[in-house]
Amino acid sequence: MTKLSAGQAVVEALISEEVRYIFGVVGSSYLEILDAMYGRRDIQFVGCRHEQGAGFMALGYARITQQPGVCLAQNGPGVTNLVTNAAAALLCHTPMVILGGAPMMSQMYLNSFQELDQMNIFRPVCKAVIQVNRSERIPEILRHAFRVATSGRKGPVYVDLPRDLLNDKNLDVEILNPSKYRPEQRQQGDSSIISKAVKLLRVARRPVILAGGGVVWSGADQEVTNLSDVMLAPIVTSYEHNDAVRSNHPMYMGAVGRAGSPEASHALAEADVILSLGSRLGHFTSFYDNRFIPKSAKIIQIEIDQQEIGRFYPVEIGILGDVKAIANQIMLELKDNYFSVQETEWKNKIRDLIRRRKNRLESESLLNDHPMKPQRVYAELRRVLPETTAFVFDAGGCPAMGYDRLQYFGPRKMFGTLDLGCIGSALPQAIGVKMGMPNLPVVSISGDGGFFMNIQELETAVRWRVPVLNIVMNNESWGSEKAYQKFLYDGRYVEADITNPRYDQLAELCGARGFYVTKPEDISSTIEEALECSMPSVVEIPVDPEELPYPARAADVFQS
Repeated sequence: MTKLSAGQAVVEALISEEVRYIFGVVGSSYLEILDAMYGRRDIQFVGCRHEQGAGFMALGYARITQQPGVCLAQNGPGVTNLVTNAAAALLCHTPMVILGGAPMMSQMYLNSFQELDQMNIFRPVCKAVIQVNRSERIPEILRHAFRVATSGRKGPVYVDLPRDLLNDKNLDVEILNPSKYRPEQRQQGDSSIISKAVKLLRVARRPVILAGGGVVWSGADQEVTNLSDVMLAPIVTSYEHNDAVRSNHPMYMGAVGRAGSPEASHALAEADVILSLGSRLGHFTSFYDNRFIPKSAKIIQIEIDQQEIGRFYPVEIGILGDVKAIANQIMLELKDNYFSVQETEWKNKIRDLIRRRKNRLESESLLNDHPMKPQRVYAELRRVLPETTAFVFDAGGCPAMGYDRLQYFGPRKMFGTLDLGCIGSALPQAIGVKMGMPNLPVVSISGDGGFFMNIQELETAVRWRVPVLNIVMNNESWGSEKAYQKFLYDGRYVEADITNPRYDQLAELCGARGFYVTKPEDISSTIEEALECSMPSVVEIPVDPEELPYPARAADVFQS
């Protein structure tokens, strides 16, 4: 046992979990925690300009490091500002621990200042909500929060911290190493069911491997490509998980679904066996119908969460467990006794689709419209950005065009908004990504509307010297919504058009570098200069306001 104050107990429990940064806005309800971090370098409080920005930084940090992101907020409005972040973490299966100040225990249920039922507010968007009811239990409760956040399908946990319990100064507490209370291990899957899956793969005539977010979290990218090499099967990825395998693998076809690769969608739609690795086959991957996933296909679904197996599509074989562990076992059974029975016509079609995708992307480098097409911007970015780049995409039409148009050289190189579609998340999430992996170039890509939503965090990046490169494609509109109004409502636009300040000039006012690019031939040199300036930067690029994405709700789902 160690004698600590309550604030020190919180900090030491977080340090035992190797938490380096706590993101938040300074609040009076947890000054004891902040004081316990005074002068320390092993754990630091990152003061942000808004709690939502702090939550997205924690989310980005967690997604790149695969360690729980931690944020801290004042009770009442500070805590409610983190609800969106919790929902985002829940839907993109990211471990987060959200610490919320709370009124004194002695004043609860009296409508005291900034008192809300914070526990019930967070219940729908968290894996668990927990209240500290005795100060000496702080380390124990935090241990449980991290255990829940990192187990199975990862997600957020909310911990309520009544402010009077943080006043205790002389607690007997025990700080444990995580290996003592949440030892890491991989679920291996049922070997007999794995053998059945191998038998089905051996007779597949048009197999397709579908790699999802579970591949990224499990670190199974090499296992997936090994399976592809043995099976001679094309690899497609689920929506916004284009980085599940390296883009330069010869059998990689891009992502299926909304804003995905038309060629990947065509291949999946004709598969007779789909090996789904770490994918729920969720909304924007499948649309819950048979436009991408054929009714006749036999699905082998490997998932860490049993409730997701067969949830949206009936499976031929469902395997519960860790993708990396199970893919390794499949590989061991396949490699010594695998004879391809694929149709020659199928092999030729896959080669043709891969070639078509390459030609489609290359042709966009010839677009010379003024203002620039977003497609041409991405063609130029492919030329100049290094292979180590991590991309963070905002929600919206222009950012979504980049999903299939950029290259991802390994896992954890693509960070989108996933199922919650949080517009305004790219800038703060990119700050968290960069703080988690400071040696990687980190590029956030936003539209003009989304960038303005959390632009205040540019000052946070400047103050903390986080050299994130922010590309803003400015079409002076809410592009996705304007596309719906254009294609489905005969161009009857309602508040779809907006005006903006010059973002490059606003960046300079915040102490960052600003760049303004109107010609495609200037993109490469500008990006190189921004990457080398070792400070936060904003590159604003006006793009064609008439180049709008074809809506997912429209009938022609293969429109590129």
